Amino acid sequence: MDDYKHPAQRDRMILEQLITRGIDDPRVLNAMRHVPRHEFLPQRIREVAYKDGALPIGKKQTISQPYIVALMTQLLELDGTEHVLEIGTGSGYQAAILAELADSVISIERHPLLAARSGDVLARLGYENVEVYIGDGTQGMPDMAPYDVIVVTAAAPALPEPLRLQMSPDGGRMVLPIGAQGGQQYLQKIVREGNSWNMEQITGVRFVPLVGSHGFDDGEKPASV
Repeated sequence: MDDYKHPAQRDRMILEQLITRGIDDPRVLNAMRHVPRHEFLPQRIREVAYKDGALPIGKKQTISQPYIVALMTQLLELDGTEHVLEIGTGSGYQAAILAELADSVISIERHPLLAARSGDVLARLGYENVEVYIGDGTQGMPDMAPYDVIVVTAAAPALPEPLRLQMSPDGGRMVLPIGAQGGQQYLQKIVREGNSWNMEQITGVRFVPLVGSHGFDDGEKPASV
């Protein structure tokens, strides 16, 4: 068996990269231990699947480092009952983690090739509570709103208005990075109570840009936001 396929690699990732950095939600740790991260990567880089860093998956997109996946998931405070919207399916790894912890996951990916690949992997691994759609994630998916939880896996120049309005008014949560493309970005957590949206800045991060009608233009790099 290839070393990267062994559960011991995931155990080491959890101990050295997650627990030591403050990830302490047992449900999140169990999900990270259960989901085979290597299955969501191109064959040529699977041997580094559990390393501490982001990795390329094609189309100028990346799979986030394990710690960031775990941190964003922990911030969502999932209890298993949530209807979740994910913006930026990418490899499908974050969607799989969410599927382990929530009731249903709707994921939107703008690249058809990545959507097809991630959908195939998720189906092969048995995640029946995830649906992957192709489209402009910054528009969300209003037909299936409201969402208890929204997670955005690319950096937006500002909080996309459609996503803000699709949050459940009864304690809906959103986690997303906001900031300049290729520059300063911060992970933000937003909680909605009725017509009030409370934002908390968590930590500095570095993500690929969120492209769409309420995000960055494809190929355009604004100087600031």
